[in-house]
Amino acid sequence: MDLEVRHLRVICAIAEAGSLTRAAASLCMTQPGLSAQLRRIEAVLGGPIFDRGQAGAVPTALGELVLPRARAILPGIDGLLSDTARAARCGTAPGCVRLGSVGAPLLADLVVATRELLPGSDVTTRCQYSPSPLADDLSAGRLEAAVLGDSPGYELAPREGVVLRPVVTEPVFALLPSTHPLAGHEEVSLEVLIAEDWAMPHPDSDRTREYWASVFARTGRQPHTPYEAEGRQLIDIVRAGLAVSLCQATFIEVPGVAVRPLAGDPFWYRHMLGLRRDGPLAAHGDEIVRRVAAGYLATGAAAPAYARWRRRRPESACRSG
Repeated sequence: MDLEVRHLRVICAIAEAGSLTRAAASLCMTQPGLSAQLRRIEAVLGGPIFDRGQAGAVPTALGELVLPRARAILPGIDGLLSDTARAARCGTAPGCVRLGSVGAPLLADLVVATRELLPGSDVTTRCQYSPSPLADDLSAGRLEAAVLGDSPGYELAPREGVVLRPVVTEPVFALLPSTHPLAGHEEVSLEVLIAEDWAMPHPDSDRTREYWASVFARTGRQPHTPYEAEGRQLIDIVRAGLAVSLCQATFIEVPGVAVRPLAGDPFWYRHMLGLRRDGPLAAHGDEIVRRVAAGYLATGAAAPAYARWRRRRPESACRSG
């Protein structure tokens, strides 16, 4: 087997994720499949790239030699692919419009608005947990628009060629087991909730965990976080009564969990749209933001806890920017 570009991406993904399980999820692969591919890559390179144990995947001495070179090579290849793809699209109409999104309630409305504003366009989507790779893809021309987000004081860094359009800033709510005593309250005190066991997503380049830690610090303590999980796995941990967590205000309660506002609204999250300056949607920026924001309001109205919060705080709800 010869070493290929995709193998370098695999190595870098494992190093960034810190474990094969998380890397497999980010690469849309099974963990056994990724393990088998890594063994083949290591056979080509002549030895183990990672030590794999309870601490996760840690680069070996050979890995420390390989990883900097892989990280240096990939941006140049990505730039080449981006430039040639853009050149190949020149003159095509209406063309392909590639959209990305973090886990936020805006993507469907962005797709609908794109199809209506660019009739006949071939719209594709893909999602990632962190906004940083999506912003990089926008800058490199691999996406035309994306749903992004950030936190106060930990704003997403500007990217060349990308326009960031704020849509709405919303509070972050508590996610509790439905059997938890605090689930019977209209809102929950963070000072009380912090004494519980917590489940949290893996720290990522969007710095959300850093922002959360800064807010927790105001209570004089950090939560005990024995569970690191995302998406369905995090919800299952909360549903089982093992931990509490945080969620977006628009999260729709599912059986076994309860969504409650936090007293004093200590956490906030800003939803944004990122548009390529030279992309097909740039000229429709104002209209896209208007349509996506309208869709967000409808989504918020369908989330009972958020709808009640907005009725109690009409002056704070849906702060733009």
